[in-house]
Amino acid sequence: MNRPRKVVIIGAGIAGLCAAVHARKCGYAVTVLEQHERPGGLATSWQRGGYTFEACLHWLLGSNPHDSMHALWREVFDIDRLHFVYPEEWMRIEGADGQHLSIYSDLERLEAELLRHAPQDEAQIRKFVHAVRSLSHCPLPSSSSAWQDRLTTGLQLLRRMPLLQSLSQVTSEDYGKRFDDPLLRGLFGEGENAQLAVIALVFALAWVGNRNAGYPTGGSRAVIGAIEQNLQRLGGVLRTGVSVERILVEDDTAVGVQLDDGERIDADWVVSAADGHTTIFDLLDGRYVGARIDHAYRTYKPFPSFLHVSLGVARDLSQKCGCMMHLLDKPLTVDPQTELRQIAFRLFHYDPTFAPAGKTAVTCVLPTRNVAYWSRLSEFDPQQYEAEKQRVANSVIAIFDERTPCERDAIEVIDVSTPATVVRCTRNWHGSMEGWLLTAQTGLRPLPSMLPGLRRFMMIGQWVMPGGGLPSGLITARRAVRRICREDGIAFVPDEQTQSPHTAGGLPA
Repeated sequence: MNRPRKVVIIGAGIAGLCAAVHARKCGYAVTVLEQHERPGGLATSWQRGGYTFEACLHWLLGSNPHDSMHALWREVFDIDRLHFVYPEEWMRIEGADGQHLSIYSDLERLEAELLRHAPQDEAQIRKFVHAVRSLSHCPLPSSSSAWQDRLTTGLQLLRRMPLLQSLSQVTSEDYGKRFDDPLLRGLFGEGENAQLAVIALVFALAWVGNRNAGYPTGGSRAVIGAIEQNLQRLGGVLRTGVSVERILVEDDTAVGVQLDDGERIDADWVVSAADGHTTIFDLLDGRYVGARIDHAYRTYKPFPSFLHVSLGVARDLSQKCGCMMHLLDKPLTVDPQTELRQIAFRLFHYDPTFAPAGKTAVTCVLPTRNVAYWSRLSEFDPQQYEAEKQRVANSVIAIFDERTPCERDAIEVIDVSTPATVVRCTRNWHGSMEGWLLTAQTGLRPLPSMLPGLRRFMMIGQWVMPGGGLPSGLITARRAVRRICREDGIAFVPDEQTQSPHTAGGLPA
């Protein structure tokens, strides 16, 4: 009896796990290799002193059962078992003078609030909200194999193409300069947080408005855990705590991987869901680059890295908005190259699994590109590294206490991770939080999933699709496995039936 073809997947983040489930459903023998002690990559959380601190997920695209993205998630795990939360007040922006502006999920209410607060910006407000409404039901590129579905989706996208192009050509920060009101400009951000094309914010508000971006109780671990369980149920193999040293290539064909302990794992296909730069320039020694990949890694801008300040607060903060953006009168110094004039707090009072009853997990993400500073301290001056983490934590706590009086004494857990933590746990290039930044230069076009001159190898995840996020992992994984099946003459089976490749028209291995 012929053995099933084997796929080895590097990295057990969202892309790697989704690819593994799809490949297993199509009858491939699947092994996923993860260097960390548990799967998830940056889609993760951790526990400290009875609190859970979320590093990734604030909403999940596809929470609406009637959306096509929901159907794609259902192919890799039972998304209908998740409980989604839809806050009425999506964000609250507060100035140093105590004034605030509520950003509501409902678009009618949002428009009314913006017009009430900043009537001088009426023309720009109406134009902005109109853009959000226009994209509320904009479909993602169709993943269907039926040409009729692809044509319908293509026509819907074509009608919106001028708007999509215009919004992808301007940064969020520059778009915000069209408004006079400082709180309204705060919605669009400043500095590193706002170099993303404004189309990302428009889509976020659109998806929130049509209840397609709910927060799943349990956060990223609820999603990752469900996909991992599904992979195990299907018979896939997940190995954690193992590091790939190189991808094995013979006659310009990927034939497996070698681990850092010398173990060789042979495969018919190698799929990398790991860091793109590490994959191309380290695991493959830069032998298969090509003009477009070279241009991307020389000129594209990745997302910044970040410090993640987490607080366990012995208070019920449910009366406050779950996302608080604070505009600062005095900038916060993160490191010698980074000052921030606005910071956001996530108050996870809407997730009862994150803290004991009557208490709240709070997080604050501080972007920085000074990865070398934090990595150098971590490696060569651990004492100063800890002192710097404490300094940043104290600064964040001071802002939190100023805007939420009397809460400093209630803080019973403080946890700080830095870009050095990101690099250590994920090996992400520059400690990036989400791969390529979606900018006017990158546009919406993904990078190639195959490298020029290298056969039986695929790349998936956030270094393939600019903009990052969990959907990029799911979409690129599905496309990659579908292409693998096509190359092997195997039917792509996204439903629950698992088949053997040779019985589905594939060649014997």
